[in-house]
Amino acid sequence: MARLPASSASAAVVPYPPGFRTRLIATNGTKLYVRSGGQGPAVLLLHGFGDTGDMWAPIAAKLVKDHTVIVPDLRGMGLSKHAETGYTKKNQAVDIAGVLDALKIQKADLVTHDIGNMVGYALAAQYPELITKWIVIDAPLPGIGTWAAQLSNPKTWHFNFHGPDEERLVKGRERIYLDRFWNELSADPSRIKEATRRHYAALYARPHAIHNSFEQFKAFPQDSLDNQALLSKQGKLAMPVYALGGAKSYGAGMAAELNVVASNVTGGIVPASGHWVMEENPKATTKLVLDFLAK
Repeated sequence: MARLPASSASAAVVPYPPGFRTRLIATNGTKLYVRSGGQGPAVLLLHGFGDTGDMWAPIAAKLVKDHTVIVPDLRGMGLSKHAETGYTKKNQAVDIAGVLDALKIQKADLVTHDIGNMVGYALAAQYPELITKWIVIDAPLPGIGTWAAQLSNPKTWHFNFHGPDEERLVKGRERIYLDRFWNELSADPSRIKEATRRHYAALYARPHAIHNSFEQFKAFPQDSLDNQALLSKQGKLAMPVYALGGAKSYGAGMAAELNVVASNVTGGIVPASGHWVMEENPKATTKLVLDFLAK
């Protein structure tokens, strides 16, 4: 079991319930840090940038009562190993499929946020037999829908912010860099508590963590090509999709984004929230997720 040092403010976020197991699972040439617990139908939760799998603890605490819950940290993020390559979302989907195989999970509902959405689409498109439902939260898919407009949006300058000099600028200033995202992309920055900020800043200050996070963004041009090829080859996803947007972020636009790649899309809005739905309004987000999974 991998642990953070005590100075990392690891108690700043809601802890996972007792009985959850944590382990490093070898998959696709790397090792992912995975939390798992419970029994019953499987639910897989994928985080995005600025978070780790820790973000899902409030939902996991509800689901674990009657589900098998699987929560990995993505390649190179959180407490997963820092692979040098392999950050296309199509390849990271292979990582996640390997985790499910290692846990002997044959089908799972899928819940994703931010970059987790991008890995989630690549997973559902490449392995449609694995995913029964998909809840996709507040981020677009590379190469799909309004992606071209996103590339010229001043708020997404970070898509092209990567490289050795950029890493030198951020090194030792990870908290300043992350505050920019939490402050500018939230409806109310005060809802992202100081302890939560310290917790994630400590994780992103670990060796290679920012480099690997930048690799996630660096892969976007290839992700765009991969997504267009997957859509052309596989057609639209058939499983039920719930597209949730933060009221002060993507909002109802999330459903329009997902209608491009899926044929059975329901839209929804997380009230009183910007992008950081689990930090800004965890109660409402949890209810929306649980209600859809229960249908």
